[in-house]
Amino acid sequence: MTVSIALPTGALMGGALELLSRSGLMTVSAEELGRQLLVERSDLRAILVRPADVPAYVDHGAADLGIAGKDILWESPGSHYELADLCFGACRLVLAVPDGSLFNGPETWPPLLRIATKYPKTTTAWFEARGQAVEVVQLHGSVELAPQVGLVDGIVDLTATGRTLRENGLRIAGVLGASTARLIANQASLKTRTGPVQAVVSRLREAAGG
Repeated sequence: MTVSIALPTGALMGGALELLSRSGLMTVSAEELGRQLLVERSDLRAILVRPADVPAYVDHGAADLGIAGKDILWESPGSHYELADLCFGACRLVLAVPDGSLFNGPETWPPLLRIATKYPKTTTAWFEARGQAVEVVQLHGSVELAPQVGLVDGIVDLTATGRTLRENGLRIAGVLGASTARLIANQASLKTRTGPVQAVVSRLREAAGG
């Protein structure tokens, strides 16, 4: 019985393919994939999708399993089960402000902050939990530009090293959370196809070191 897994393109794809290789489930390189979006080896089918789309494929049953960054799951809680931290793709979701900004901790924030981000749900919830009014400007491109042209007071974005922030005259003023790649599963698949799905999950857990 074939088990399908949704894999993210982009930054996490290399780690996901390496994990599949270590698990012995599938060995395929990014170069071999080329523009293929569907690859099948033995009893495993890999579906390559945009990172933000992984939860949708799993929630609606197009994939039994999926690999997604925790940052994506914050924005798309959905109906899937989160099964394991796969321990790659580590980064932080941070609040960053211009180097010359006076904004540091909550005591320095104005009555209303304007923040640009690709993560509106997570950003809004984080500020609301601290009693801070926030106007979220959702952007889809590089958010680092927004403070430089006066669109916003700061940004909330992912960073692994902070280099891009520094290169754009920004400094970290808060950390909203830490993100790594996670293994998620469709609820129905776990109940109706328990054996084959759990066999794949076990091998991925072992390959991830836990």
